[in-house]
This record gives sequence, C-alpha cells and structure tokens, in this order.
Amino acid sequence: MLPISDLDTLLRTLEPQLQHGTYVYVLSNETPDFNDVRVVAAIRETEGLSLIVEESYAREKCLNAFFECAWITLTVSSDLAAVGLTAAFATALGKSGISCNVVAGLNHDHIFVPVHQATLAMHELRALQQSKNHSS
Repeated sequence: MLPISDLDTLLRTLEPQLQHGTYVYVLSNETPDFNDVRVVAAIRETEGLSLIVEESYAREKCLNAFFECAWITLTVSSDLAAVGLTAAFATALGKSGISCNVVAGLNHDHIFVPVHQATLAMHELRALQQSKNHSS
C-alpha cells in the first residue's frame, strides 16, 4: 500500500488499534536482543539507550521502568513526510488530558499513552476519525 500524505485522508482512516499488554520506557546500558519481540523501540541518547519494551522484559532484565504505558498503533499507512497528523491527534488527546509519546515507523505511527488512560485515548482517537468522516 502506498503511504498517504493527505491529512484529511489520514484522519478519516486512522483506525487506531490498541496493542495487548503493558509497555514501559527504560534506560539500558546494554544493547538488547532486537530479535526479542518484547523490544518495541530504541533510541540512543547521551544518557544511554532509551527503550520501549514490554513490562515483562523490563522485569526479566531488572530494568527500572520510568513510564508505564499502553501502545496504540494507527493502522493507516502514513507517509513520513505527511504534515499535521501528529499535531491533530496530539491536540485531540491533549484536550482530554492525555499525554502521548509518538514513535513513527516506516508504515505507521505508534502512540504510547499512560496505561490507565488507554480506553479514553482510544475513544478520543476514534472520535477524531469519526469527526473527519462526518465532515467530508
């Protein structure tokens, strides 16, 4: 599927999907086994390697969890050069007091929200999608 860059189309076809499980942000001094499916994302920072991992991985590796979150994937195939998508969903979530941390993959955007607000976040994302479907 070709990636979509048109903001209205992206918003009409967000199709958020809540991933199963609880995820955590951790700091690691060791490079993880990236073949382990519980390792979701990594970024190297001056302070060390920041990871987003399943909670079970952090416990197993004795890593201190700094942020417990739910993982929502926007299943629309979004273009990395698309303008306004992150701003639109971050604004919608922010109006409901939901913080979000975003990781862009090649095909999809992934949103990490506080685990206790996952249901509300899904509601807000679906409402954003529906509002665009009804305004077209």
